[in-house]
Amino acid sequence: MNKAIFAAGCFWGVQEIFDSVPGVLKTTVGYTGGTTTQPTYETICTGTTSHAEAIEIEFDTSMTSFNELLKVFWTIHDPTTKNRQGPDIGTQYRSAIFFFNNQQKLDAEQYKLQLNKEKYNEKIVTEIIKSSIFYPAEDYHQNYNKRTKEKYGFS
Repeated sequence: MNKAIFAAGCFWGVQEIFDSVPGVLKTTVGYTGGTTTQPTYETICTGTTSHAEAIEIEFDTSMTSFNELLKVFWTIHDPTTKNRQGPDIGTQYRSAIFFFNNQQKLDAEQYKLQLNKEKYNEKIVTEIIKSSIFYPAEDYHQNYNKRTKEKYGFS
């Protein structure tokens, strides 16, 4: 088992998509990349914590790879939009990859470089930064799209 953390806008839709990827064993939505300890949804919405809404993914490397997860990540949001995805605006909705090791960092940087040249004309703003403490979001955010009829983020 391995882990990955991505931020690609509102975490509700992101979680639903990654939950459908073969080899993904568990997903948890939460907050990471900021300066506040024990952030809450209310505090990150102020824009003062530097945290992003993110998803922590546990995956089986015999069934999927980090590169396969990167492929999904890059296709489910607009990596050229700074601090915004769809109607959601603020630093908490930024595009970011939080790597756990040098191989993940290298893979993410290579994928970003390739996409920047081939598709986005050097406009990708996605951050690639070392993972830090991941704070799980409140229970009512976990598996939100599965529990409600409203399909937020990628319906």
